[in-house]
Amino acid sequence: MHIENLVTMLNQIESFFATEPDHDLAVEGIRLHVQRFWEPRMRRLIIAHVAAGGEGLSPLAVEAIQRLAPVKAA
Repeated sequence: MHIENLVTMLNQIESFFATEPDHDLAVEGIRLHVQRFWEPRMRRLIIAHVAAGGEGLSPLAVEAIQRLAPVKAA
């Protein structure tokens, strides 16, 4: 999976949760979605992308990924 695709997907998820008036609930919604529905490889890639600056991601998405638990290699 290319990081560009993951960035696009994450920004689409963020746009759904961005309508939530409670900032923390929006961030938690994004985080939970990624935690529940993205496979570990995808999570590792997006965590590394955010650690490298998170180019192309919305601030809300970056915050959500920063709260995501690290993924152990299988």
